[in-house]
Amino acid sequence: MPSRKQRLQEKQRRQLAVVDMVDKAEVKVRKAETELAVAVAEAVQVFGDERAASEGLDMPVEAVRRFVGMAASEADATDNTAAQSRSEGSGGATTLRA
Repeated sequence: MPSRKQRLQEKQRRQLAVVDMVDKAEVKVRKAETELAVAVAEAVQVFGDERAASEGLDMPVEAVRRFVGMAASEADATDNTAAQSRSEGSGGATTLRA
């Protein structure tokens, strides 16, 4: 029969494994939501507006707006990261003086 310490260690190991599994699933869900948001934003462009996209996708207008907002936020974050990378790249230039 395992000791109290061994039982506690096994319980903690199982708890950590479950927490790790949930964390990984949450990452997958966020990635899938982002991909869906980009697809919905593209659908809005193709259908012409949010209401038409809502009807074409059989999705409530509120959901379409939420995904379009998510896509816009993601695009802003990507643009800001790219701009920051460009400014950091040029900030380290050294000028030689004669």
